[in-house]
Amino acid sequence: MPSKTQNYNYAFLFYDVSERRVQKVFKVCKKYLSHFQYSVFRGDITPSKLIRLENDLKKVINEQEDFVCIIKLKNDNVFGEDTFGVGKRETGEQLIL
Repeated sequence: MPSKTQNYNYAFLFYDVSERRVQKVFKVCKKYLSHFQYSVFRGDITPSKLIRLENDLKKVINEQEDFVCIIKLKNDNVFGEDTFGVGKRETGEQLIL
């Protein structure tokens, strides 16, 4: 029996990449998700855009040197969030009505 494909609609993304590629990776991530803090992005994303995001990132990173992690969720209502410290920064996500 074939396995059922999961449709994820929300994602957290964080990365640790070579300084030479930070701007390119940032630009790709910003195209699909909201910038949260430093090398962290999050937001609503369709399954097809998630595939494009992953493909675009694979074009700019060096998989032997860089690290990217995408945590995929079915929606934005299934996780808890606690933040501590100097994290209250303007992200742009609050501006979306």
